[in-house]
Amino acid sequence: MPTGAPHQASVGPPVTAPRSRFLDTASPEALFVLSAVAQYAGATIAVLLFDEVAPQTVAWFRVIGAAIVLLAVSGAFWRGWTRRQLAAAAVFGCATAAMNTFFYMAIDRTDLGKSVAIEFIGPIVVAAVMTHTRRNAAALALAVVGVLVLGGVELDGNAVGMAYLLAASACWAAYIVVGSRVAQAREGVAGLGVALAIGAVALIPFGAPGSGVVWAAPRLLIACLVVGVFSNAIGYGIDQHVMRRIPVRRFAVLLALLPVTAVLVGWLVLDQRPAALDLVGIALVLVGVTMQDREELAAEMAAPDPS
Repeated sequence: MPTGAPHQASVGPPVTAPRSRFLDTASPEALFVLSAVAQYAGATIAVLLFDEVAPQTVAWFRVIGAAIVLLAVSGAFWRGWTRRQLAAAAVFGCATAAMNTFFYMAIDRTDLGKSVAIEFIGPIVVAAVMTHTRRNAAALALAVVGVLVLGGVELDGNAVGMAYLLAASACWAAYIVVGSRVAQAREGVAGLGVALAIGAVALIPFGAPGSGVVWAAPRLLIACLVVGVFSNAIGYGIDQHVMRRIPVRRFAVLLALLPVTAVLVGWLVLDQRPAALDLVGIALVLVGVTMQDREELAAEMAAPDPS
């Protein structure tokens, strides 16, 4: 399976630690499943916190917790930055922080699996724009229909939730495009850590108000920070490594594994059982992604994209 090897040349000599060897040799699909499980384990904890803490505040602590952990393991993360790299990290961090906030405000109103499927329109658009083929156009059309099916269900009394999901979807598209540049520019997770630190500062006006209950309760503080470790430090840390191994377009396509994982986690942990129409919408999204994936893999085999 092609791995987009040209990416690896820009990130320095290989590290021989067992963890790094695993990340370098495991299939992107396996890494995505691991990332998805970590992200939605964090999301289930977040949902359980919403009764006591506002979603935007949980999102703020999520970004803070992840930034602390990533910077702590990154060594001299402050060295070697160019203005262009720092600007990209700032955009990436703000997009990620906004995506987390909009997503949490959405899943406070909508089931987890359905939310991820609707939000997935952003990655689908990125993948379709990267390669102009009839198959990709058909794949995008199927995904859009699937999102409309899900969105039509949600618009009935949940227009605000849909607006949050569409905003999160746009931020997710930015996360993919700008995140790839950050991943290529910095070795390890230093770039992600700096980006999330900037994002945490940007979220202060939204997350800090009402955060007093968290600072006053160690249980809530630890839970909020754990959400960040699972969802951002582990989940996005894996994403950053995968972004170095494969082209942006394939990364966007492989994200299709996330809606399936989210549905299963929401069903098993939160007892959020999808209705028949929800499953139809999710299936349309995944069929569209599967069609596109075959085209993407064929394109990579013919001419790997080093961008």
